[in-house]
Amino acid sequence: MKPADTVLTGTQRAAVVLMQMSPENAAKVMAQLTDTEAEEIAAEIVKLRKVDPDVAEQIMKDFHQAAQTNSRQARGGRELAEGLLEASFGSEKAAGLINRLTVNMAGKSFEFLEDIEPVQILALIDGELPQTIALVLAHLSPRKASAVMSGLPGSLRADVALSIATMGSGAPEAIGIVADTLKLRGGAAVSQQASKVVGGIQPLLEIINRTDAGTERSVLDGLDLLDPDLAVEIRAQMVTFDDIVKLERRDVQLVLRGLDASVLAIAMKGASETVLETITTNVSGRNLEILESEIAALGPLRASQIEEARAAVVRSIRELEADGQVTIQRGDEEDYVY
Repeated sequence: MKPADTVLTGTQRAAVVLMQMSPENAAKVMAQLTDTEAEEIAAEIVKLRKVDPDVAEQIMKDFHQAAQTNSRQARGGRELAEGLLEASFGSEKAAGLINRLTVNMAGKSFEFLEDIEPVQILALIDGELPQTIALVLAHLSPRKASAVMSGLPGSLRADVALSIATMGSGAPEAIGIVADTLKLRGGAAVSQQASKVVGGIQPLLEIINRTDAGTERSVLDGLDLLDPDLAVEIRAQMVTFDDIVKLERRDVQLVLRGLDASVLAIAMKGASETVLETITTNVSGRNLEILESEIAALGPLRASQIEEARAAVVRSIRELEADGQVTIQRGDEEDYVY
């Protein structure tokens, strides 16, 4: 392979540079990096293993370093990565980084599911234990995982949710076995992109936050029976329609700006005076006239219609909060009574 034929990322190129250096000097360089940077580069060293000498030569030239007359070292692997991390951060911290790195790399195998429709994933995991399904969902993007969660039988959702919320980092061997089993069933190829392996309340929240109102209610009601304390903790961290009153005025306006007036009117049906005032005082001019017209035209509505409309408002809040555009006040602030 010629240098011109090889396209490496910045992290991969940094890994190649370190692979050319003595372990002592490479360790000094890694000691200047953050944990995340060191872990990412170590992962590339493990994966690269061997780099074409011409490619290594070109990369070194790109970094404006003098070319050596002998062949460049171009071997990586786990042993080299462990040695560099240990020399850079000490044996205890290096062990933690390597352990997390190993689990994360094992989790890559699930990335092939991101290109598969939720209904196909449901077929692949049909009959599996809740703990196994939780392991799979914890490796998927929240959007994909929420679609799969919505397709699970109602009786199974709470068990899977409980497993996600209470699971830690899975053993790499177990992760690999589950991923290989699913690949054999689906006959899919493995994507080589990185995957985030994580369990706990936060990923469960990200999944629930993207489901429809019925799935959300089913999961939480089930958790009430399985683990009431956990259900209370999850509800306390979830965003609700009433949380709009906890936003700054500018943030409320940002949320409302992206909502259709007809949806907003339905969401406001039966809401508290505090919520209604928060919304109407942040809609002005022609938009307020349109909203009032939509409200006046409303007749009797099913509870499910109101729930879905409020879910749309909540999704807007959640997405903007995830992007850092709005902030919901949480903590010891005074509770609102409706």
